[in-house]
Amino acid sequence: MESTVYVVDDDGMVRTALLRLLASAGLKAHGFASADEFLRETLPGAPCCLLLDMKMPGSDGFEVVRRLEQRGDAIPVIFISGYGTIPVTVQAMKAGAHEFLTKPIEDERLLGAVQDALTIAGRNLHQRVEQAANTSRLEKLTPREREVLELAIGGLLNKQIATELGISEITVKVHKRRVMDKMQTRTLADLVRAAERLQIQSARQR
Repeated sequence: MESTVYVVDDDGMVRTALLRLLASAGLKAHGFASADEFLRETLPGAPCCLLLDMKMPGSDGFEVVRRLEQRGDAIPVIFISGYGTIPVTVQAMKAGAHEFLTKPIEDERLLGAVQDALTIAGRNLHQRVEQAANTSRLEKLTPREREVLELAIGGLLNKQIATELGISEITVKVHKRRVMDKMQTRTLADLVRAAERLQIQSARQR
């Protein structure tokens, strides 16, 4: 998936310089003159990050971060500002900024921050896709299969699960195999890890 860097700065000369720098590094980049213009953009289903001027007319940097989080688009944000005071930097980090850079910015430092942000964006995207897939698989389980799952991840043997549910051991084996198939796991350890990612608690520990 091709990564995208968004640049939001109301200073046209700065915005153009940043876009040229990113392009020279082989990065796909789009520029916006205002935060409101950027917020109308639909973000792609691929790794992306945001180079964001902190102080602009209209919505400022903090407002942009807040609105991105509200709509579920919490991508890595690199704040850029001409005023790099310690209180402002601390405030930016508390707001969830990946990095805070003060103008003028060294090219290598900016490109390094962007590459780091895109790496994080890619990892976060992978985790979201994996979580969505696991959730979809879980929803395919029948109520009985869900019960078997919750007991199996607690380390109970087939015989113990059969006793707990009042069914035969053979039936337990059938249900467990279906659970493994639907959850796309090959071992009990894989199933336990998938359950942990979905925050599923075992119904009973061995």
